Parts: sequence; C-alpha cells; structure tokens
Amino acid sequence: MTAQLDQVQAFCTGQRWFGEKGHDVHVESMRTSSWLSEPDTWPAVRIGFVHCSGPPGSDIPTRVYQVPLSYRPEPAEQLSHALVGDWSEPDLGDARVWVYDALSDKEATPYWLDAITHGRRTDDLEFHPVHAPDGATVVPEDSPSLVLTVEQSNTSLVFGDTALLKVFRRLEPGTNPGVEIESVLTESGSELVPEVLGWVRGSWPGINGGTDSGDLAMMTAFQRSATDGWTYASTSVRDLYAEGDLHADEVGGDFAGESHRLGAATATVHAELAKALGTDIWPPERVAAAAAAMHRRLQAAAGAIPELVPYVEGLGHSFDALAEYDDVVKVQRIHGDFHLGQTLRTIEGWKIIDFEGEPAKPLTDRRELDTPIKDVAGMLRSFDYAARSLLADDHQGDPQIAYRAAEWSNRNRAAFCEGYAEVAGTDPRDSDVLLRAFCADKVVYEVLYEARNRPSWLPIPLAAAAQLSQ
Repeated sequence: MTAQLDQVQAFCTGQRWFGEKGHDVHVESMRTSSWLSEPDTWPAVRIGFVHCSGPPGSDIPTRVYQVPLSYRPEPAEQLSHALVGDWSEPDLGDARVWVYDALSDKEATPYWLDAITHGRRTDDLEFHPVHAPDGATVVPEDSPSLVLTVEQSNTSLVFGDTALLKVFRRLEPGTNPGVEIESVLTESGSELVPEVLGWVRGSWPGINGGTDSGDLAMMTAFQRSATDGWTYASTSVRDLYAEGDLHADEVGGDFAGESHRLGAATATVHAELAKALGTDIWPPERVAAAAAAMHRRLQAAAGAIPELVPYVEGLGHSFDALAEYDDVVKVQRIHGDFHLGQTLRTIEGWKIIDFEGEPAKPLTDRRELDTPIKDVAGMLRSFDYAARSLLADDHQGDPQIAYRAAEWSNRNRAAFCEGYAEVAGTDPRDSDVLLRAFCADKVVYEVLYEARNRPSWLPIPLAAAAQLSQ
C-alpha cells in the first residue's frame, strides 16, 4: 500500500490543480467510490478520494482531493501523461492494473456522461440531471470528450460542442457555491450564466472520521465560439500598443463598449442573485471586522514581501477608513473571485462563469454574504492587469507604453462602472471608501501571489499599491 500511495503522491504533486505545492505533503490514504463501469469491463472506472496532509506537527490541515480513476489491464501509451500508477488491485481480483486519471481517458468519460444523463445512483454517488423544458440543451450520449487546459484548480471536459463538465478537485463537505448559484440563476431564467445541465454529489471518508458529502462536479451548456474576457481584452491592448500615435478611444479595437456592457451584465447578475437568494446589512462591527482582516493580510504580506513595506502605511489608511465607515453596507451572495477570466463573450453577449469563489478559502466562507463592491473591485483590478501584463512582458521601461497602459485601464474601468450604474442605479465609484478598501485588499493578495509565482509581474500590483497609498 505504501508503494501505491507513493505513486499517487507523485502524480498529484505534478498536477496544476493540486494546491499543496507550497509545502511538504504526505498522502495518507486513497479511498475509492462505487464502480461507475459495468463488472468485467475495461477500462474499469470509479473515483479516488485522496487524503493528504502537511509534515507531522505542522498546522497544515488535511485536504481531500478527487481523482477519477480509470483501470486498464495493460499500459495505454496515449495516456502516459495521465498515469497515476500501476499495482495489484484487490477489487479487481488482484489483477495488475495500470491506473490513469479517468478525465483524460476518452473510453472512461462516457460513464460520467451516461450517469448524469440517466440520473444514476450508487451507495455513495448521486448524478442529478436537470430536466429542462423543450428546446433546452440536450447532450448526445456519444459525444466525445476533450480536457481543457486553462483551469488551475479544477478540471473541465467538453463533450462534443454541447456540454462542459467541471470536476471539482479539492473537496469540502457541503454545497459548492458554483453549483448552488448557477443552478438558481438557471432556474430563474437568467441569460447571463451558462445553463446548468446537471451535477454530481458524492460521499467520502471524512477527515475526522465518519462520512462527508458534497458536490463533485457540475455540467453546464458549452458556449460555442466564446472568447474569454481576458483574451478579448488583451487583444484590445495589443491593438493599442501597435498604434504609435493613437489614443485608446481612437483604436479600432477599443474595448470600452464591451466594458460598459460587461458592467451592465454584472449589475444584472447581482440583482438576480439578490432577488433569488436574499440580502442583508452589515452592522458597523461587521464592517470593522472586515477592515481588521484586511489589516492582518497586509501585515502578513509585508512581512513576507519587502517590496510592499513602503506602501503599508498608505494602504492601511484605506482599511482605517473602512473601519470607520458609517453608511449602510448591503450584502448578498456575489461571485467572490471576479475577473476577466471569469467571463465569456459569446454571440449573445457577455456571460459570467465560475461562481465557486476564491479557491483558497473554506467553502463556508465562500458561501457567506458579501458586498457587490468586492466583485467590482476584482474586475477593476483585472482591467489594470490586462493593460499592464503586456507592459511587464514586452515593454519594460517604456514610458510611452506605460502611459498608454494607464489610459486603457482608466478608460475601461470607467466604462465598466458606468455600465454597472445604468442597471444598478448607483455608481460603484460613489462608494469610494468601500471600493478603495477592497481594491487595496486585492492588491495585497496580488503582491503576495506574483512574488511567489510570477516575479516578472510583481511591478503590476506594486504600481497599484503606490497609487492607492497616495
């Protein structure tokens, strides 16, 4: 068993979705679900639930990761990149098997599609189809699957050109906010999220004993010919940089109209969420608690990243102002991790995706009510990133390009807020104390992330920190 777990650990630590890369990790166990495949068929298919922890004595919590498994009696060369390991499997008569990540195995993924389509149930797995009215999306059962490579914390498959199956990798007990929110919006008739076609719920051995249960995957309508917002915006920035003497509003690829429409779409989704899932108000002590948490994150980041230290006092003023904020703060369910990469530009207009919230936060935190200003702040920071990422990669030290980046960012940030205001009735910029504090908090996160993962992009959030410190 130790050799098997060593193989599982080696596989997991090499995957983009595995979130334990910043510390030593130990795979304690791998338990498996009921079989999805029929007896005596190959590949045999089920789900592995991998428990991993930090070094002995550390305060790193035990995590559970989902690894769909495909068992084969012989090695499959075309799946070598997805090999989990090879061992004798007691549940298959002690046969020696080669075990792969089933999401990369085109002969294994039809079991998922079939189970969702027909609402299969086993002792520990529930597949829930959405029986939509006539004319809604239907997924052909012979649709081939293709793994998308853009995601980092989950894994998504496209079936044909009809459906997208997102499989959640790190599991927590309870309802996944993406499943909850996108299902509610689908049921309410929203045209701004992909239609939910079904979801998967399962049970697995709990970290502290007993059994935990929660959402394992969600299937939505695939958005044909869609372009993600980050790619779309970056194209506009490249067009601007290629024009030596034109302003952002003079370039053929001017993005401000799209930013305006995205702002309107965001406000509409916020209104739909408020209507479907309710609202509340933060009392002053809750606002002060949010400000205190921002201060703690700032101090922790400054202790780890010296380049942030000159801006600590100035950023802290934003959080002090929030702590003293005496106006009403309305809260509701929000996106929680909103940026251009969480949007799609389709032929029908903008759609918003991936409502799971911040992956690093516990699921209970991601389901809490929060102010929509947090989503607005996330998107405003994303516009700044779209403008300055190309500057960081290709135009370091070019003052003219830096000026044009700022111009593009300011123009599109303003257009987004104007579009939001047309629907919401209030401009987010009028809530300056809230917006400034949440932008500053986002910048602190960005500094920490870039320093650890993309040092060449660290100047992007540091420039924002300097500006917000003034």
